Amino acid sequence: MQDELIARARTWLAEDPDPETREELAGLIDAGDTAELAARFGGTLQFGTAGLRGELGAGPMRMNRSVVIRAAAGLAAYLNKQGSTGGLVVIGYDARHKSADFARDTAAVMTGAGLRAAVLPRPLPTPVLAFAIRHLGAVAGVEVTASHNPPRDNGYKVYLGDGSQIVPPADAEIAAEIDAVRSLADVPRPDGGWETLDDSVLDAYLARTDTVLADGSPRTARTVYTAMHGVGRDTLLAAFARAGFPEPVLVAEQAEPDPEFPTVAFPNPEEPGAMDLAFAKARETEPDLVVANDPDADRCAVAVRDGADWRMLRGDEVGALLATHLVRRGVQGTFAESIVSSSLLGRIAEKAGLPYEETLTGFKWIARVDGLRYGYEEALGYCVDPQGVRDKDGITAALLITELASQLKEEGRTLLDLLDDIAVEHGLHATDQLSVRVEDLTVIARAMERLREQPPTTLAGLAVTRAEDLTRGTDRLPPTDGLRYTLDGARVIVRPSGTEPKLKCYLEVVVPVAGHADLPGTRATATDLLAKIKQDLSAAAGI
Repeated sequence: MQDELIARARTWLAEDPDPETREELAGLIDAGDTAELAARFGGTLQFGTAGLRGELGAGPMRMNRSVVIRAAAGLAAYLNKQGSTGGLVVIGYDARHKSADFARDTAAVMTGAGLRAAVLPRPLPTPVLAFAIRHLGAVAGVEVTASHNPPRDNGYKVYLGDGSQIVPPADAEIAAEIDAVRSLADVPRPDGGWETLDDSVLDAYLARTDTVLADGSPRTARTVYTAMHGVGRDTLLAAFARAGFPEPVLVAEQAEPDPEFPTVAFPNPEEPGAMDLAFAKARETEPDLVVANDPDADRCAVAVRDGADWRMLRGDEVGALLATHLVRRGVQGTFAESIVSSSLLGRIAEKAGLPYEETLTGFKWIARVDGLRYGYEEALGYCVDPQGVRDKDGITAALLITELASQLKEEGRTLLDLLDDIAVEHGLHATDQLSVRVEDLTVIARAMERLREQPPTTLAGLAVTRAEDLTRGTDRLPPTDGLRYTLDGARVIVRPSGTEPKLKCYLEVVVPVAGHADLPGTRATATDLLAKIKQDLSAAAGI
């Protein structure tokens, strides 16, 4: 077995085109580090509806140029079999380690396979790539990014010509083509022949951002902005300048792209400590709100002053605020969200007489809803211009929430005041999350198995009135690895993360509110219920 492992590593080493990973792998082979080699060669990084995402390094279980070339070859073969030979594939990338290399390799593979390739001019937000696909009439798009994952990771996200991310069966069909690639020597990779786009595609995207705002709306709210060491700064500043908002005050320490993400443990606005520098800048400059993008700028986080200090709004709170703002502007079309997001959106849509849809987790599903006008997911993702970007977009979401804050400012009110009004009108929908990051993925598998074998019958003293194993699907949802518990006045969903080694549990309680005076007590009740549900669920899952 050990000899076979070394032989496989040597075969991989012989065709690795990257001097850095060749040196790394040669060192492991020379050191006889069979444990590390087994981790690198114990399988292959699986391509799915999230594309690829994993730790950088040598071997088939890591993100590297060899893995990316195979992925690109599989995608090219799939596109050619779909009759797209000669079609355009547009490629974007972020500022992570190796992202530019992976983008260039993808362009070479597409060109060698008889497709046309065009690469965005520099690291840009993922929404620019999603926009460019339909704007340029491409048959597919690739974004090289690991979004808000740790610095050691990178990823490979695939879109088809409709501008939305792949879903089954395309993912499995592309994966089969990837598996069919025997050797990198079989993959033609010319040294040129693809196009590097100029700024006209970015200019077209920026022109489109104007459409998310109402003509003549107030543009007075002052913001503090952090790009979280990612690629969002220049695009967001340009969009805000076009719109006529005050120039955002930057969190200087996080303004420049930096693949090491030196000021944060995880470059995700939801993670503890990630917003500390932004809050410090807000205390110094007293803005109306704080806005953050994740590193590829497809997510948008919002923070507001709450009493004496600043706090992050939950994704569900921002989702409800944007929905209410759009309803009051008289928009028409379907409102949609994923099953892990607050049920409040359904109540807002129903009250407004608008269609509403619930989908599986991810914008690959939300973007496909017929007649979509607005979609969101609790993990800070908002699609406010589906005609322009059929994906989450942290730039246009930032524009829209700043417009709403400006309007409320003109009325002498705040985003928190509007959240109070929403709670009184629709009931307080309080959400929380139990998220467990693991080193060993079997911990997640055991927790899911335990919950399936012994589902809880009560949580926080509330009876579980319905327990659903979502692997069987429902009348409205295709199968997915998840569990949903409906309680009297509460809901819980448990699922493994699709992009990180996490078990994620989404909790919601709904408490009626008689009037504004009752809100403090209602919030205390909801907070207590969520804490007890979290405690009981943790015990039931053994985590």
